[in-house]
Amino acid sequence: MNNQQLSPWRRRLHTIIFEADTRAGKAFDIALIISIVLSVFVVLLDSIASVNSEHGYLLQTLEWFFTIIFSIEYILRILAVSTPRHYIFSFFGIIDLLAVLPTYFSLFFPGSQVLMVVRLLRVLRIFRVLKLAKFLGESAQLMKALKASRRKITIFLFFILTIVSIMGSVMYLIEGAENGFTSIPRSIYWAIVTLTTVGYGDVSPQTPLGQTIAALIMILGYAIIAVPTGIVTTEMTKSFKNVNTQSCPNCSAEGHDDDAVYCKYCGKKL
Repeated sequence: MNNQQLSPWRRRLHTIIFEADTRAGKAFDIALIISIVLSVFVVLLDSIASVNSEHGYLLQTLEWFFTIIFSIEYILRILAVSTPRHYIFSFFGIIDLLAVLPTYFSLFFPGSQVLMVVRLLRVLRIFRVLKLAKFLGESAQLMKALKASRRKITIFLFFILTIVSIMGSVMYLIEGAENGFTSIPRSIYWAIVTLTTVGYGDVSPQTPLGQTIAALIMILGYAIIAVPTGIVTTEMTKSFKNVNTQSCPNCSAEGHDDDAVYCKYCGKKL
């Protein structure tokens, strides 16, 4: 089913919700962006004990207001596509669902004995900030570049894991438990911290040989950090194309070329 087979009101709804190159679509996106930012701000304020104790009722009211708004948006997005399951199980469909479910779930855990569960659900509301990604035109190209470079990044990560495992094991033998390297996993943790040049300082080598190896790992870290950036940048350069904000009325996918006639994901006519 393509856009021409949708009923007139659903075609209009699809244009408003999924198309950002129309006046109505831009107004909808702007209103939604403002709502997302404000709702995340409410979540952040709600986590501050002093603010929550003084303005808890107001924050709760605002939370339910935004939850209802996003619930309506989620339902409208389902109605605006001809194949709802494509949107429901898409990345942004799952994010949209995660943006509203925690508030509803918290109704079923009112007891103090499940306070940690409620807290977890409330923290999950921060997933709303991920909804902002759909409004960035470059996000589709970035995701495409990450997908294209996933094999190279996987090999790179395997190489890093090999290095830190070897270096951690060597440092465990050289330094020993008396210098804080109490086990191979803890030594591997130290190698990761050192290779990434974070340097917490909770574990550090004390012997001259261990310090020499640590210095080599630090130098190696500066060379390694740039590798994944170069991989992704190369793929972004290769995949650079002019994309528009048009969304497929069948699967709600975005990131199509300006001259695209059919959806690159499901093959339906745009």
